[in-house]
Amino acid sequence: MDNLLEEFSNNQDLRRIIYVFIGIVVILFISKLIKRQSVKYVSENRNKYRAKKFISFFSYIIIIILISIVYSGKLGNISVIIGVTGAGIAFALQEVIASIAGWMAIMTNNFYRTGDRVQLGGITGDVIDIGILRTTIMETGQWINGDLYNGHYISLLSLPSTFPPLLLEQMLGYSL
Repeated sequence: MDNLLEEFSNNQDLRRIIYVFIGIVVILFISKLIKRQSVKYVSENRNKYRAKKFISFFSYIIIIILISIVYSGKLGNISVIIGVTGAGIAFALQEVIASIAGWMAIMTNNFYRTGDRVQLGGITGDVIDIGILRTTIMETGQWINGDLYNGHYISLLSLPSTFPPLLLEQMLGYSL
C-alpha cells in the first residue's frame, strides 16, 4: 500500500488523469441532476429538449475547461499545432465556410425564397433550390425572347460576393 501511495505522489501524469476522471464524473453527475430538475419546470416538449441539449453542451464545455486547466502546463506546444492546423483547414475550406455563411444570411434575412425571380450576376431566373453550398436557378430569357425558361439550370455558390447588398433592388418584383 505504501508503494502505491508513493507511486501516486511521484507520478504527476497519473495524478492528473485521476483528477480529470473524478472531475468528469462529478460534472456529468451534476449535469444529470440539473437535467432532471429542469424538466419539472418546463412544460413544452420542444423546450425540454432544448434545455437538456443546452445543459449537455454547457457540461461538455466545463469538461474541456477542466482538462485544459489540469493540463495547462503541457498545452503550450499543442496549442501551436492546433492553431496552425486550424488556419490550414480554414484556408483550404474558405469557399465552403463562405458558402455556409452566405446560406445563413440568405435564410435569416430572407433575401429571396424558392420561387422568386432574381437576377444574379447577369443571370435572370427563378430560384429552384436554396442549399447550404449552392443555390439553383432555372434561367429565363437569353436566346429566348420574353420570360420563358430556356432550359438551363444554373447552380451558384451561396457566397456573399455572389449576392451583393443591392440584391433586393435586383429582384424583378414577383414570385411564382
